[in-house]
Amino acid sequence: MITRRAFGWARLFTAAVCLAALAHRLIWGLGSNTLSGQNFFAYLTIQSNIAFAALAVVAGIIALRSPEDPPWLTTARAIVLSWTITAGLAFGLIVWQAGLRGIPITVPWSDVVLHFVLPVWTIVAWLIGPGRRAASWRIVPAVLIYPVVWGLFTIWRGTFIGWYPYYFLDLRQVSGLVEMIVTCAMALAIFALVAAGLVALSRVSPTVPDESTGTTQLSDGTKNASDARAAASASSSSSAANSSAADPPTRPTSTGSPVAG
Repeated sequence: MITRRAFGWARLFTAAVCLAALAHRLIWGLGSNTLSGQNFFAYLTIQSNIAFAALAVVAGIIALRSPEDPPWLTTARAIVLSWTITAGLAFGLIVWQAGLRGIPITVPWSDVVLHFVLPVWTIVAWLIGPGRRAASWRIVPAVLIYPVVWGLFTIWRGTFIGWYPYYFLDLRQVSGLVEMIVTCAMALAIFALVAAGLVALSRVSPTVPDESTGTTQLSDGTKNASDARAAASASSSSSAANSSAADPPTRPTSTGSPVAG
């Protein structure tokens, strides 16, 4: 349970780091006049990281109190991580394209944490964190619900305020409707691929046993308990076999009752 508890505290620490980065990003954005307060929460990155921080708090408390995550938590983690990891990939692509075009772009430390550090850490935690079962493939289509709803609402809102958080949602900044649709479809495909990758990794190396296959779990406390039960069962079987071998043979008497030979 030591590793599981340490992982629980790591989740809580990760949530604190995420909240600190969000606060700094808001303050930095307002101070540099790169965004307005009313638009800060319109970014998919900001919304998904708020969800990530809240989920990390819940997951941390569960890890401190339980040897494994409930199925709903594995599902929720896979969905939210798909959003944050994809947002990080998209941000990295934007920064890379800006560099190629010679467009200066300032990246504060909070953006580095939100888009690069936390996504990388969450992938590592997803792989090695104790107490995680295999995720369901049904997560993949579920991941797409939020980006689709967010995109439709953002486009609708943009027609009224004249502002969009990402250029490809603004028809004035792309060649037309076809380019916008194609770009959005590509973004959704990346969400789906990231989700599929997380599900595949979880099924290749679950850190608690799959009840249907009985694969060995990696969570400390429950693994030791299972090993102890298996050892006790083996010892019992061995004792029974030795006892049978030690019993003398018997033969029937004339009355049919067995006596020692």
